[in-house]
Amino acid sequence: MSAINTNILKSNVLKFSVENHIATITLNQPETRNSISEHEMIDAIVAACDEINQNLDIRVAILTGAGSAFCSGGNVKDMRDKTGMFAGSGDELADNYRNGIQRIPKAFAALEVPVIAAINGPAVGAGCDLTCMCDIRIASSRAKFAESFIKVGIIPGDGGAWFLPRIIGISRASQMALTGQMIDADTALEWHLISEIVKHDALLIRAHELASQIAEHSPRVLRETKRLLKLGQVMDLPELLDESAKIQAQLHATDDHMEAVTAFLEKRDPVFTGK
Repeated sequence: MSAINTNILKSNVLKFSVENHIATITLNQPETRNSISEHEMIDAIVAACDEINQNLDIRVAILTGAGSAFCSGGNVKDMRDKTGMFAGSGDELADNYRNGIQRIPKAFAALEVPVIAAINGPAVGAGCDLTCMCDIRIASSRAKFAESFIKVGIIPGDGGAWFLPRIIGISRASQMALTGQMIDADTALEWHLISEIVKHDALLIRAHELASQIAEHSPRVLRETKRLLKLGQVMDLPELLDESAKIQAQLHATDDHMEAVTAFLEKRDPVFTGK
């Protein structure tokens, strides 16, 4: 197992652990409902994403929140006081976004392994967008979602206008963004914002069960499959087929492919090395 970057483990605002090829990231500021506009939280999230990419022992990640909320997004008190990332002139504020919270969607876009959002409570504003940066979203029955920037007189500055329509369609994304109204877990499921609703006390159990089902597969194949799924959203079919053929040719030459085939024929569980 690869060693974990000790700087991540020292963070007070985020918990990070790896077990059985599964990384668990827990936003750990329950007193602010896990707001993510502070530099310390942004730095910790980006560092966790970097660690996941560099640690080849990790095959899948789970993202969740401590306390009653998943993530409340930007700190509204800082907006009022014009402190932190909300301080400065117009040009300075734009740079604060570019060098601050916008680092998070870029870090998630660069993540090579699948990420499961285990949404334990309200996901509001940038918190709602954070769930959209993940590959799979499952939610507690207590989860709620709001693209609520308009309620505080601003727009989605963290990429929400890019992520949300791709997941739930432009009409429903417009409804959420232009009203700022909260939707419950049942509505989120109906709108395909999430794929499952789980009893609150069973949320992390289900997240780890799903993560384990993913982690039992070849680490390289997992990363390549995620990459192709993302490319499929921006490439046309002939381009994607050509890229698929190149990757498939490489995978056929790997030890993990032969192990998977052999294990299948021998009716046993495969043991993958990533080679």
